[in-house]
Amino acid sequence: MGRSTFTLVAAVIFAAIAVLHAIRIFYGWEAVIGGWAVPMWFSWVALVVSGYLAWNGWQLAQKPR
Repeated sequence: MGRSTFTLVAAVIFAAIAVLHAIRIFYGWEAVIGGWAVPMWFSWVALVVSGYLAWNGWQLAQKPR
């Protein structure tokens, strides 16, 4: 697997994570992990971070070698 393929796959995964967090925020879904109720602000932070990583991965995958 080449560098651009790897970064593109990583960008798609991070974009999917960002979309799932955006859906959770929009619908107000509750998330519980091991009995711990994940606060909604966590999804806002995860949305920004995963969106940033997806964007950077996409940009890196588009650069010529």
